[in-house]
Amino acid sequence: MSVFQERSLPTHIGIIMDGNGRWATARGLMRTEGHREGLETAKRIVKAAKDSGIQYLSLYTFSTENWKRTKEEVGFLMALIARHLSAELDFYRENQIRVVHTGDAPSLPREVVSEIKRVESDTEQFKKLTVNLAINYGGRDEILRAIRRLSATDIPLTNLTESIISKAMDRPELPDPDLIIRTGGEKRLSNFLLWESAYSELWFSSKLWPDFGTEDLKLAIDDYCHRDRRFGGTS
Repeated sequence: MSVFQERSLPTHIGIIMDGNGRWATARGLMRTEGHREGLETAKRIVKAAKDSGIQYLSLYTFSTENWKRTKEEVGFLMALIARHLSAELDFYRENQIRVVHTGDAPSLPREVVSEIKRVESDTEQFKKLTVNLAINYGGRDEILRAIRRLSATDIPLTNLTESIISKAMDRPELPDPDLIIRTGGEKRLSNFLLWESAYSELWFSSKLWPDFGTEDLKLAIDDYCHRDRRFGGTS
């Protein structure tokens, strides 16, 4: 049972999970250990979001810019993502969580694509919470791919509308995020859901992602519930 009033709850939350590497470095650990701990945090936050009554949760897992990191770190992250998807399938089943993917899948390693497809297929019937994993994702890249999809149709350029473009995005069935949370102290979107976040409320935490807890999620949701969303209009 959610502790928040249902009418006030954000339907869709997006999270920029920043700070894994810095968390590990501050403890004298390899950056990879921060990524491991970050996955454990993600699991706790997914469970807390479901228990709070959130319907959709988008997690910025690996960006198109993350390929610039060292070959060793990228390789570790790809293997970690694949193992996580396989190992946590029972967790998603037990909590009736649907998992979907957004991003450029064809450019991912074959084993990652295989695990994404498997978890999507095995969880597609669940309705408690939809977790959208943004893997090899960039907001500008998504818009570019949407334009390419539309260019292959018979729709004249002069007939394009915001609705038509939205339907060409990676996950048109998901509502736009009401709230975007970023950890790690930075205050920017970093190419995350650029089209979809036009009217998202933003909430920033100075905590590094592995230190972000369920109480922090509650604080963000509570702050959102007290905001007056006008969408360019008046109260």
